[in-house]
Order: sequence, then structure tokens, then C-alpha cells
Amino acid sequence: MDTKARKNADSLRVAKLYYQQDYSQNEIAKIMSISRPTVSRLLQYARDMGLVRIEISDPMTDATEMADGIQQRYGLHKVIVVPIQGVAPKDQLDTVAQAAALYLEGIVRDDDVIGIGWGRTLYSIGSHLAPKDVRRVSVVQIKGSVSNTESNNYGFESANAFANAFHTLPQYLPLPVIFEHIQTKELVERETYIRRIIDMGRRANIAVFTVGTVRDSALLFRLGYLTGEEQHRLQEVAVGDVISRFIDTHGNPADEDINRRTVGIDLDDLRAKPHSILVVASPSKVPATHGALVAGYANTLVIDQVSAAELLDQPMAKR
Repeated sequence: MDTKARKNADSLRVAKLYYQQDYSQNEIAKIMSISRPTVSRLLQYARDMGLVRIEISDPMTDATEMADGIQQRYGLHKVIVVPIQGVAPKDQLDTVAQAAALYLEGIVRDDDVIGIGWGRTLYSIGSHLAPKDVRRVSVVQIKGSVSNTESNNYGFESANAFANAFHTLPQYLPLPVIFEHIQTKELVERETYIRRIIDMGRRANIAVFTVGTVRDSALLFRLGYLTGEEQHRLQEVAVGDVISRFIDTHGNPADEDINRRTVGIDLDDLRAKPHSILVVASPSKVPATHGALVAGYANTLVIDQVSAAELLDQPMAKR
């Protein structure tokens, strides 16, 4: 082996020990029976010859670039991509929720009406809201919040947390979000109180919501609203739900019968809001997020960085 080949081989061995196996330069010197300055020179040689490339990954820069790409792709007003590098999986929802709460605190003004969904994401956002000195703000549920099982949908807790932050009383929509029969749902919606709450949700100038999946573990499938047959049908045609209304990949209602039995504001109502804020903290929600954004149900997105990368890879299918 000639001198250059030997130097290349030594440089590669030193580089692998140092960069891949985390040995110190002193430890490498002992392993290879050479001096520490020689180790340093071999590492520099490896860099100079292109045997080693050092890249600096800035999560903040990457997140900003992703946010710009998503904003342009879907025509959104605002996108916040939340870096989660180094954040434990169990803490990632809280990290995204904290960013969403901070954004919401910044836009709420006197006389605003805030419409909210429910679930762990909304509850986590509410838990991170700091009290703000505003007047005559209303907080209203934009979909039915009563579960048919013992599973907690965090409807009560979410509404209370939002209302406490803005010094108001929550306006509940105390009905199942999906009725078994359309006739029963329509009859109940004629009640003055129920009609007033739904109308308030439609008038809300701010909406905060997430999307759901159609996995077996999805919260909406665990609340006792749907039969096994209906769940199976939805899993074949839907990518998830927006305010408990199941959508296909284009954002269209995936099952018209179930959609008509669903209590709350309509999907079209989300499009009309000055601030329609979608919060996502799981890659499992990317297909539903894509459908919601394609259909224009949100104009603001707060999303974790991993989900943001997957969202940018979603194909823009022709309608």
C-alpha cells in the first residue's frame, strides 16, 4: 500500500472511531499507537479530502422553510411548524399545544367569539393558555360534546380551560355529536337553547380544532356513536374527521348519512371564519390534515415538524 493510500486508510479509521463510535482523540491515539497531534491531523485530512462531511442541522431554519412551503402549497394565512427534535414522544403534543396557545393569546381581542372542538389536543391547548385581559369574549363548543361511553372526550375540560383564560363562561353544546337517527337530531336542534349555541358557533370569528383519524383507536370510534358496520364503512372511504365530520382525501363529506346525523356547525362554516386554526401533533393525522387544507377548512395551521414533512409529501390529487 503506497503512502497516500495508507494515509487515506488511517484517516478513515480515525474518522470512524471519532465521529461514529464517539472515541476521544486521546483514546484513538492509544488504540492506533500514534500521537494525539497525529490524530488531529488525520481528522483534518479526512475533512479536507472530503472523506468526512460535517453538516449543521438547524431545526428552526428547517421549520421556517417547511412553514413557507406549506403556506404556499395550500394558500394559508399562517403556518407555524413546531420543532420537536429532542422532545420525548409523550411531550410532543404539549409542545405543539403550547405553540398554538401562544398564537391564540396573540390574536384574541375584545368581543371575539371563539369556537372550539374537543379532545386531548384542545384540552392541552387550553391548559397552556395564559389569562388575558380581554372583555366580552365568548367561548362556545362548535360540535356536540356528550359521549355515549365512559371514554373522556375532554369536552367539558377544554371549554372550561379556554373560558377561564379569557374570563368568560363556556357555552356548551350538551348533545351527542352523532345521533342514531336524523329525525331525532333535527327535532332536538329545534330547541331554542340548542339553536342559539349552534348559531353562536357559526358566528364565531375564531375556530380552534384538530382532525381525527379513522384508525380503530380513534377517539370518535370509542365514544359509542357508530356501529361496527358504520365504522368499517368509514374506514374504507374516509381519511379522518374535521369537527367530527368524516371527510375523504379531497375534504368532501365521506358519508352523507352520517354527516346529516352530526351535530354542530357545518364544514362550510369553517371556511368563512377570519381565523380557522387547525392544530396537529401526530403524523397519523396527516391524511386528514391534507384533506382539510385542500378543502379550505383551515387558514391557519400549527403542526409538529415531523408531520409537516409528511404533509409536504402528500400528493396533490386532481379533483
